[in-house]
Amino acid sequence: MLAASASAWTRWRSIAAHGASLTVRTVDVCPLFCAAGQLDLGREASTRLADLSVGRLPIAWTLLSPDGTGAVSLRYRTGSGKWWCGIRVIGHRNPLATLEVRAGNGWRRLPRSDDNYFLSADGTGCGGPIRIADVYGERLTVDRIAVQPDVAKPTGVPFVRHRS
Repeated sequence: MLAASASAWTRWRSIAAHGASLTVRTVDVCPLFCAAGQLDLGREASTRLADLSVGRLPIAWTLLSPDGTGAVSLRYRTGSGKWWCGIRVIGHRNPLATLEVRAGNGWRRLPRSDDNYFLSADGTGCGGPIRIADVYGERLTVDRIAVQPDVAKPTGVPFVRHRS
């Protein structure tokens, strides 16, 4: 496997190296020994860019905003309720920057866990209004998504496709 290496949740990326280019779907995080901005490519993608004996290969990559018009869905993690909850956004097209929940008269940003759930350690905001922002600055606000663990609940709201 060529290590060309970024922490990578499911995203499409255009990659170029050694005069070759391809579009790949990255689906997980880079394993050990990857620096920020690196991609760990599978055998098929690696062999299209260079011989596997090359090892680490300098590449250039660009994040792509995929086609599609689907609305995002929310999934509450097992065990979520009024005392604690984990919220995952599904089908968000572009990488997410933040997830906030309504807390009193304002918004509270939730930290993201390694498995891509945003966590409310005290349950604040779970089942109430949620504001999601992508890395391009677009924000969506959704409401009335009942806390029902392990069920993808459609929001009816999509992120727009970003054009580079």
